[in-house]
Amino acid sequence: MKIAILDDYQDAIRGLECFRLLDGHDVKVFNNSTRGLGQLAIRLAPFDALVLIRERTAFSRALLAKLPNLKLLSQTGKVAGHIDVAAATEQGVAIAEGVGSPVAPAELTWTLIMAASRKIVPYANNLKDGLWQTASINPELNGLGRVLKGRTLGIWGYGKIGHMLAGYAKAFGMQVMVWGSEKSRTAAAADGLSAAPTREAFFEQADVVSLHLRLNDATRGIVTADDLARMKPDALFVNTSRAELVEEGALEAALRKGRPGQAALDVFTSEPLAADADILKIPTVLATPHVGYVERDSYEVYFRAAFENVVNFANGNPTNILNPDVLNPEALS
Repeated sequence: MKIAILDDYQDAIRGLECFRLLDGHDVKVFNNSTRGLGQLAIRLAPFDALVLIRERTAFSRALLAKLPNLKLLSQTGKVAGHIDVAAATEQGVAIAEGVGSPVAPAELTWTLIMAASRKIVPYANNLKDGLWQTASINPELNGLGRVLKGRTLGIWGYGKIGHMLAGYAKAFGMQVMVWGSEKSRTAAAADGLSAAPTREAFFEQADVVSLHLRLNDATRGIVTADDLARMKPDALFVNTSRAELVEEGALEAALRKGRPGQAALDVFTSEPLAADADILKIPTVLATPHVGYVERDSYEVYFRAAFENVVNFANGNPTNILNPDVLNPEALS
């Protein structure tokens, strides 16, 4: 098969052990992204199968219609809103879902919480400029960091990542408070954690709020300006899930008003994020370039599953197909 792997920003995929699974196939790895419909169509038109790195490229009905040779989209992890599944099915394009792991995103989230709380990044950067124990040359921002023990971590969404994060927090002596669906709050209570009595109390009482929700129509913009305004002036807002969970523009405005006092972010509405993006101009923001799942062990897990799905499809034994009707053309007629 003629296979393309998209959006490998770091040119890391060819160095993975699992890349050998594609031996014998015609494989092209793209290290740069393109967003224009016309450019994407020209780039991808020759390929039979595309391996997608999470949601880095969106596949709309319009794009899929311009890819007559495409037979398979092999997804690393699960499919989210970046693929028009109905359009793919109509086009006869199979979508294979992969697997993932909560470990790396949970660890990255905890790293951001610790780094922001202790002001590690500004201390380290200023040390290179000869400034000793200086978090900022701005006196208003040159305060002390703080420990996590005894403080309250608010987790919105008690799934696999939220569950792991709660374990880290308890090990560091934090109180954990959960908000989310009734299922999340019930599970948290069963694990001996506190379920917030109300949404308002969740934002008002937490010293750190961390989002761990899937993005869908119900959760898009679910965190509002009113929610953020309830946070303490020294609270930390953390988002390693999806930027679109927060009402557009609400976080930037809230940070400039001082509630919450700071944010740690790994996700943005436009990625790759432009160097002149508004959020990067706010000195109380610690930002990383969507690296929650970007590390070697996770890549081996994600891409092994995606490549196995490609090989199985090529061998006439398709696996983990989200839209199995495409394998039976009569079902589509």
